[in-house]
Amino acid sequence: MSNWLLVETFGGAPPSIIGIGNTPKKMVPLRTILGRGHSLEDVETAITRAATSKTRVELSSARHRHVVGAPLLTFAGRVHGVYIWAGAADQVPPPHDPAGAWYFNLTTDVIGGSDDLLDLYGVAPELRRHERHTAEAFTRLIPNTDVAAALAKIVRSQPGEEHQAVWTVLRDDGDRRAAHFSARAIAEKNDQGETEVVLRGITHDIGPTEDIPAATPPMVLEQRLLESMAEPGQYRAIVNLKTFRIIRWLDDPMPGLGWEMNEQNPLPWIHDDDLPTAQALAAGLATAPKTTGTLRFRGDGHWQPISVTANLVLLDQHTTAALLTMSKSI
Repeated sequence: MSNWLLVETFGGAPPSIIGIGNTPKKMVPLRTILGRGHSLEDVETAITRAATSKTRVELSSARHRHVVGAPLLTFAGRVHGVYIWAGAADQVPPPHDPAGAWYFNLTTDVIGGSDDLLDLYGVAPELRRHERHTAEAFTRLIPNTDVAAALAKIVRSQPGEEHQAVWTVLRDDGDRRAAHFSARAIAEKNDQGETEVVLRGITHDIGPTEDIPAATPPMVLEQRLLESMAEPGQYRAIVNLKTFRIIRWLDDPMPGLGWEMNEQNPLPWIHDDDLPTAQALAAGLATAPKTTGTLRFRGDGHWQPISVTANLVLLDQHTTAALLTMSKSI
């Protein structure tokens, strides 16, 4: 086995292979690739030991093979996957492609990424934040044509949902990398015993964008229409109708709004007194194609009134969200 295997251990299903070298795989069962012999047993042992110890492990197999397992951890220390390599006893494993672990807490709107992920994104040490809000995840991503399907799974928040895709990562140094994303939604208990749905995932750098055709999506008609609708002074975002939180900005974020997660911007980002108005705007889309109103959003040290128009959008056959158009209230 000359290439490293990347194995996900998200939970909710047996571990599966999501990468061989820099070639993505669609959550292939270990047995499909490794068969039934000692190789499968050795790999399963290495996965278990690496995941349990949370450190790199090396072992000698019964067939005088050298097996290495290297875990991928979130910043909080949960193992999301294991790199596996096997070779002759005197062989040294080659370097493996970069990858990073991350999670989206679909219940709380808090996401987290490991230092490995931030390395992949080229984030300078002084700019690193391990936890952010959902919408911030898309600021470094150029989605493919499956973006609506990905957003639908965030909105639905159903345990067991899986998603894999190749998107482009725009690194902070301007380099563009093709990245394979794999994720599964898991129902988990928090410290208070409450059930939350957490999307656990791995981003795998598979090479320069120009070398991976799947990473450079065509311009689809819906995308052209959305771009043509952009007007000066207006800012548009896809919003979760259940929470009225931004999932993804379609344009550059509106300046002066406290939509990013930091010490100055705790949730909620809409004024408590305006939450009933936001809920009414969302509910109104059940009977009207659009609703309008004014909401106070968290700004730079104050609450800023913003005029909003909400349009119903279909993410997939069963999932809706709102296209929220915002402008400063006069």
